[in-house]
Amino acid sequence: MRRMSRAAVPVFHLVGLRKTYGEGEAAVHALRGVDLTIADGELVVLLGPSGSGKSTLLNVLGGLDRPSAGQCFFRETDLAAAADADVTQYRRLHVGFVFQFYNLIASLTAEENVELVTEVATDPLPSREALELVGLGRRLHHFPAQLSGGEQQRVAIARAIAKRPTVMLCDEPTGALDVATGVHVLEAIVTANAKLGTTTLLITHNADIARIGDRVIRFADGLIRSIEVNERRIAPGELRW
Repeated sequence: MRRMSRAAVPVFHLVGLRKTYGEGEAAVHALRGVDLTIADGELVVLLGPSGSGKSTLLNVLGGLDRPSAGQCFFRETDLAAAADADVTQYRRLHVGFVFQFYNLIASLTAEENVELVTEVATDPLPSREALELVGLGRRLHHFPAQLSGGEQQRVAIARAIAKRPTVMLCDEPTGALDVATGVHVLEAIVTANAKLGTTTLLITHNADIARIGDRVIRFADGLIRSIEVNERRIAPGELRW
């Protein structure tokens, strides 16, 4: 693997990152040369319209997809050049995913859904502790059908953080939820970021949600159009949208 030689290595360092699907006139240029650095423990919000490249970027950072060109360093390892086995190991040990849809197993309780991850992690957070962290300590033995949409999403977050990931990647985690429920989900994400130090990237279409992050990165047409620093991160409970 190619490695960076840096005194202080960030969690992610992207150089000229490109992703193209298809060829010729039918080619879709999802990422057109993205340069970006993400520091340890940051909570970064990604904004932009559908098709702007946000989800593609998260897929590349999570090791679910390979870039077409450029470099994608996780600490000192270039994921763009790493062997498939190394990328799989990176994804298994270091990345927690949270998607818009919860993907819980209906026949398992909340605790059992989280335990699926703890059984394969090297240094897991106990499943009960993970659920308590997201405010579901009293719902351990409930099945998904007995939980609200927001509670199911918080189980998904507990499942993601139970393996103590270095990085948590959240793609529209509140997209299917109402405002009040969405706030509870965002509180769970912020808590994981603060208490576990998990570097977090969160995609949303909602510009108001951007205020909970350290930085806001706006995408359009496969490019970063702007990066803004929030002088003060607000708590999810302060959001109005």
